[in-house]
Amino acid sequence: MARDIKLGWDVEALNKAYRQGHMAASMGMAKSRCPYRGEVVIAAWEAGWDDAEAAARVQQGRSDDFFSRIA
Repeated sequence: MARDIKLGWDVEALNKAYRQGHMAASMGMAKSRCPYRGEVVIAAWEAGWDDAEAAARVQQGRSDDFFSRIA
């Protein structure tokens, strides 16, 4: 397992932080409420948060298209 001993993070920790950031944004949690410390792990959490926000904007844009009004 790849682990940076000096920084205290590994790939699994970064993946977990990303997933948690994604879920936090999906639930409407503010980006400023990141629970992590350490630049690299915070960046992973924020990347997940940003990706969830971008996906929500895309989904919201799709709901305004013509075909979504036909039902």
